[in-house]
Amino acid sequence: MPWNPEVYNQYKSERAAPALDLLALLNVRPGLTAVDLGCGTGDLTAKLAATLPDARVLGVDSSAEMLVKSSETGSSSVNFECISIEDQLKKSQQWDVVFSNAALQWVPDHETLLPRIISTLKPGGQLLIQMPPQHHNLTNRLLNELATKEPYSELYADWNRISPVLETGRYAEILFECGSQSMQVFEKIYPLVLKDVDSLLTWVSGTAIIPYLERLPDPLKEPFIKDYRALLASHFPKTPVFYAFKRILIEARF
Repeated sequence: MPWNPEVYNQYKSERAAPALDLLALLNVRPGLTAVDLGCGTGDLTAKLAATLPDARVLGVDSSAEMLVKSSETGSSSVNFECISIEDQLKKSQQWDVVFSNAALQWVPDHETLLPRIISTLKPGGQLLIQMPPQHHNLTNRLLNELATKEPYSELYADWNRISPVLETGRYAEILFECGSQSMQVFEKIYPLVLKDVDSLLTWVSGTAIIPYLERLPDPLKEPFIKDYRALLASHFPKTPVFYAFKRILIEARF
């Protein structure tokens, strides 16, 4: 099931809030090279390039559907490539800035991933990462719960649904172990006020539910969505729906 940029962008301003907080942590200097790992539609990649004078910025994403929108950025200082984060890291390119917003939660084994990313930084380079602690967010926990029930559990039996995202303190430890000269690592709640449960379902449909649906045969996709909506409704009975959405923000210099 491909990523759908139209669904993803329905809550564009809400998704942008933690991204803009991350961008505000950027150490602005001229002439830098930067990579945006998991750039999505490329909107934030363009903002990154616009913030850094005379920069060369590369946005990478494994979704061709999302990258279609990147052609609208219209900046000569930005290039895009359809490639996974893991394959991009294999190139061993060096960067002044490594930036990743709401993407690394899809990449496994953060104990080895984070040091690998840090190794691509030039001396004096800066790391900027934002991602949801999926194991703390209720919408993710309910997806995991539903996946353990019939008729879905057998189909998910060989798929590891455990989030690779670590506890916030562990990221600080890894940064220290990798030689960070300074760091900011914190968790922040971004309050979402949504019209109703259907709006919350739409929010999740743009991201977290996609890997679950793509592993189901077509006849089970609609039942899964219906059952998931029922779970959401049982936990969010009031309207409007208030959802405390948590994000981890990481900034470090090396």
